[in-house]
Amino acid sequence: MARRSDQRRAAVFALYQHDLTGRPLDDVFERDAVPFTRALAHATADNQDEIDVQIARHSSGWTVERIAPLERAILRTALLEMLHPDLVEAERPIPAEGAIDEAVETAKAFCGADAPGFVNGVLAAILRSVRENGAINGR
Repeated sequence: MARRSDQRRAAVFALYQHDLTGRPLDDVFERDAVPFTRALAHATADNQDEIDVQIARHSSGWTVERIAPLERAILRTALLEMLHPDLVEAERPIPAEGAIDEAVETAKAFCGADAPGFVNGVLAAILRSVRENGAINGR
C-alpha cells in the first residue's frame, strides 16, 4: 500500500485535474486510487466553499481564483485535514503541522519557486487564527 503522503498527493492531483478540466472527480482518479485518496479528495471538494473562505481571508493580496490551480488544490487538501480531521477515516489524523509540512513538500516538488513559501504562509496564518479562536480541537 502506498504511503499516506503519496495518497494525499494523489488526492491533490485529482482535485487539480477536476479543477482544470471540470470533469467529475470520480473520473480523474488513478485506476488504483485507494479509499483514503478518494475520501480525502471528495471531503475536500464537499467543503471547498468553507475552505476557500479561509484561504481568501489569509492570502493577503490574492483572491482564491488567482492562486495557481495546483497550489489551490494543495492548500485545500491540507486545510481539510487541518480543519476537519474527522471527515476522512484514518488510524489517526495527521497533526496540523504535519499537514502543513506535507503541503509545503508537495509545493516544493511540483510548483514554482515561490509556491512553498506562499503555501506555508497561508496555512500557518490559518492555523494561528483557528487556534486563537479555539476551533482546532486540541491541535
